[in-house]
Amino acid sequence: MKQHDTHLPKALQGLRIPLIASPLFIISVPKLVIAQCKAGIVGSFPALNAREGEGEHPLLDTWLTEIKEELDRHNQANPDRPAAPYAVNQIVHRSNTRLDRDLEICAGHDVPIWITSLGARVEVNEAAHSCGGIVLHDIINNKFAKKAVEKGADGLVAVAAGAGGHAGQQSPFALMSEIREWYDGPVALSGSIATGENLLAARAMGADLGYAGSPFIATDEANADQGYKDMIVDSGAEDIVYSSLFTGVWGNYLKGSVKNAGMDPDNLPQADVSSMNFGTDREKPKAWKTIWGSGQGIGAIKSVGPAGDIVDRIEREYLAAGKKLAAEFG
Repeated sequence: MKQHDTHLPKALQGLRIPLIASPLFIISVPKLVIAQCKAGIVGSFPALNAREGEGEHPLLDTWLTEIKEELDRHNQANPDRPAAPYAVNQIVHRSNTRLDRDLEICAGHDVPIWITSLGARVEVNEAAHSCGGIVLHDIINNKFAKKAVEKGADGLVAVAAGAGGHAGQQSPFALMSEIREWYDGPVALSGSIATGENLLAARAMGADLGYAGSPFIATDEANADQGYKDMIVDSGAEDIVYSSLFTGVWGNYLKGSVKNAGMDPDNLPQADVSSMNFGTDREKPKAWKTIWGSGQGIGAIKSVGPAGDIVDRIEREYLAAGKKLAAEFG
């Protein structure tokens, strides 16, 4: 397969398939990120997942050291199939009291790809650029896309309807069309990307890369309860509910987990945006700890297994779908 990626920043070139594994709250840990990168796609995790105890050495520093060392070992042993780069997600919200410290740690480790959420700030982009990194800012509409690029983001993650966790409401067709009217930089598309056909469709819509998270919940390396993994396998698009209750930001969740927490997923109250809190002092009702996020694409997930198997499957499907369409247009 010819790769047409020379227009992209170096960190996004040469991937096995054009896919970024999205940063999953709690679930994305070094073991999963390393497996994703070794499989040839960008692996990522939220900086806030690395939570050390009071007075302990920053766990983020430890995690980044572990990821870099393991990927270096892999690259030395497999020069013909090097690992893809990794990314760290920063929550750029005023309630994230760790942000400045985490930016400093990431800059010190020369993190190659920075994914920013819930706020576009010039100083965050500058921190990434200071160590040679690139910034992809996630957005849910065209207005936020323009704001992110104005603030100096190097690329966008377009989070369309059907994405897991914090998600937009717009059709990916509409969102990509509006962005591509004025922007020719890197765009990754998120929203139910769970198969190779989905990934090819994202490319056809104008995205440079896909951005997938939910398939990686049901993996051996994911830091998720077995019940969570099993519910991903057993559920489909109709088992997802869109709600702002749990974080103050609209997102998609598994209805089964909402029911198990004693709530009716079809009658959830809305939360005020002021309830958003990503600080270390945040408190949530105990029952909410088992509210599980997921996108709508999970019907494609048939079993729990290694993360590398998911990448293998998506690559097979992507190439087959591409050849099939190419034959029609040939």
